[in-house]
Amino acid sequence: MKIVQLGAIAAVLATAVALAGVGRPESARAVSPETRSVTVTGAGSIDAAPNRAGLSVGVSSDASTAQAALAANAEKASRVLAALRSAGVAKPDLQTQDVTVSPRWNDQGRPDGFATHTSLQVQVKDVSRAGPILDAAVGAGATETSGPSFDRSDRDALYRNALKAAFANARAKAATLAGEAGASLGRVLRIEESPVVSGGPMPMEQRAAADSSTPVEPGTQEVQATVSVTFSLA
Repeated sequence: MKIVQLGAIAAVLATAVALAGVGRPESARAVSPETRSVTVTGAGSIDAAPNRAGLSVGVSSDASTAQAALAANAEKASRVLAALRSAGVAKPDLQTQDVTVSPRWNDQGRPDGFATHTSLQVQVKDVSRAGPILDAAVGAGATETSGPSFDRSDRDALYRNALKAAFANARAKAATLAGEAGASLGRVLRIEESPVVSGGPMPMEQRAAADSSTPVEPGTQEVQATVSVTFSLA
């Protein structure tokens, strides 16, 4: 009886050993060598003249009461808004940024009425109109201006073109390195787009003379793109 049991156990062990490698085929053959590759970084840029601008204009008023200061400033802001509309700025391109009321204090630290401030954000769709629009706002009573900040309405399309240039630059670099290594360039294995930091606004030119438009020169802006690409080598 014991002899039969030992034979059965031996048969089970033999079966287990035979099946041990069924689910792990890699143990039955050599692991393929890693694919030869080269990774490069490509950069591309597109220069374009800005075609729109952002401006900020503001008015301020003082009065003995908060209500009187706010009313006086509302009247000033209304005149500036009307002048901007007359200068060709569409209503959707005008936005109130802030309306503030705060107490004033004299040199002795005592209450001395209230001050109010209102600022408006202006989007200029035709950058050549930025100077005359600033003049119109100041002529209507605006006492504060800032900007312009320039931009392109088709920035996304320009960035895609910069990406194409960046990829072409990466391929050219990779081809050079492959040639130096005695290899040829194969397929793309990986592409990574690097984040792009937008540049700050460009400064506004100073007013030339009291009887002429404020000169605003948009210059050109550079839209940049950077990619990291891995190519296989053959």
